[in-house]
Amino acid sequence: MKNLKYLAIGAVALLFSSCESFLDTENYTEKNTSNYPQTLADAQQVLAGIYNNLSVVNANPQYSFHMVSELASDDRFGGGGSGDRLLQAIDLMMSTGTDMMRQFWLDRYVGIQRANNAIETLGNCTGYNSEDQKNKMIGEAYFFRAFYYYELASLFENVPLIVSTAGDGTITPQADPNDTWAQIISDLKTAIEMMPAQKTSSSEAGHVDKYTAEALMGRAFLFYTGFYKKTDVTLPDGSTVTQSDVIGWIDDCVNNSGYSLVPDYRNLWAYTNELTKNDYSYTKGQNLRWVEDNNAINPESMFAIKYSKFASWDTTIGYSNGYALFFGMRGGQELGNTFPFGQGWGAGPVSPGLWSEWGSAEPTDMRRRATICNIPEEVPGYTKGGWTDFVQETDYYDKKGAPISSKKADGSGYWETFEQDMYDYTTVNFQLSNIHDLVLIRFADVLLMQSELKKDVSGINKVRARAGLDPISAYSDDALRKERRWELAFEGTRWNDIRRWHIAETALTVQNNQATYFQGLADRNTTVNNGGGYAARYNATNGGFFPIPESEIALSEGVYKQNTGWESGTLYSGWR
Repeated sequence: MKNLKYLAIGAVALLFSSCESFLDTENYTEKNTSNYPQTLADAQQVLAGIYNNLSVVNANPQYSFHMVSELASDDRFGGGGSGDRLLQAIDLMMSTGTDMMRQFWLDRYVGIQRANNAIETLGNCTGYNSEDQKNKMIGEAYFFRAFYYYELASLFENVPLIVSTAGDGTITPQADPNDTWAQIISDLKTAIEMMPAQKTSSSEAGHVDKYTAEALMGRAFLFYTGFYKKTDVTLPDGSTVTQSDVIGWIDDCVNNSGYSLVPDYRNLWAYTNELTKNDYSYTKGQNLRWVEDNNAINPESMFAIKYSKFASWDTTIGYSNGYALFFGMRGGQELGNTFPFGQGWGAGPVSPGLWSEWGSAEPTDMRRRATICNIPEEVPGYTKGGWTDFVQETDYYDKKGAPISSKKADGSGYWETFEQDMYDYTTVNFQLSNIHDLVLIRFADVLLMQSELKKDVSGINKVRARAGLDPISAYSDDALRKERRWELAFEGTRWNDIRRWHIAETALTVQNNQATYFQGLADRNTTVNNGGGYAARYNATNGGFFPIPESEIALSEGVYKQNTGWESGTLYSGWR
């Protein structure tokens, strides 16, 4: 019997311990797997625990797969200060120590264990309002087990595959990657088949649904079959998921989900909020309105991490958007000098190559300036160098994931984040008050996956039309790849895209010697502490996989093996 939560008082238990022969021995004071979960309320608590794992990881975003997806790609550098070696090491695919990514490993396996428990127990609960409600909740658990393994397999490749709460006391070995991805695809298939064909209601905003599972199915299938050069996926039960199957699910998502493109691309991003837009030269007078203003629902968002104003320094720091804090402008400058962009740790400076390549390929694409801040042009008061320690700084900054400030109505200065004003904060702290959603899957991504899978232009042209661009007449992989890069920049997709397309070595090499600043002075993106360079490290790590935590290898008594490319000589000692 596995104890889940103790409610009993030890003294009371001791008092009655000798009376078991004539007392009812049913446990009424302790929740464990013999009596929990039983009711709908219990089931909702169990499901909330799975979702909570998103916030747990968000408390340490620097170790997360989403952070790796951004910094390891060719769209950003590592950045941060001289002491932020982890950020730069991720960019360079170098190590900062034996347990570089252990926190993420531990946190995600907690999420997986919670999902396993839900899959095993939610079907036994009573009090559901309908069979659809029960199936929806169980399907959500399958979705999250798939999502958490998707991140672990993408980051580490060789991971233990644990799909049950039962254990025999032995160490579960690392699974063959084919088996891990088969389980991911199988779980998503189960989620799709179980969950009702209904979009999540506004009262359950933040919950995933059948169509979210179809979208993640497309993403997982494309990565696995692309990276590992497969055509289909053999599931644990011996059945097969083919490209035709995935096309059917993606078509269903496009045609029946109820998700849609937001008409103006700029309205997806927090800088168009009602408290900022009229004071920001880029948005002033443009008749824009942020889709999340005052907790409105984003019709394009299919899967997002939701945040709240109740973040605090003790157990709930993950309730705030830690990614926005990390990607904020570095240096503690006057807010007026960086307006409308708030401040933070300076992670992920945008590669100058992205700005120039985009401008050359699509000179009239409005998304480029909607996505990237050209600092000298838009923020002329900005001072380079951060706290005199900024590494890999560039003239370009991500607008999508940025913290956003606003002017105070009385003219006395600036709010550190617009949320402090919009949501009536009583205590303000810029490190805890970024609470706009982190969107992980957008409907635009589904349209682009549809085009990629079907080799047609329908989805691409819908996305291009929203950006004010002419349609393309014929599908090509090159056109699709560019469209994904422009549309989804800084949304966590680029890293796995360049890996599955087998263009990572070429794309990453473009970062070499690009113009940067080091401690405020003109520099180049070159360091001797790089393990031979971007392409060399990508190849040495068997395609960009990061190290298994050495503590976990030790605890397994040698059952776990370290990934290729993380032997001695990979320690990143600093930029200079």
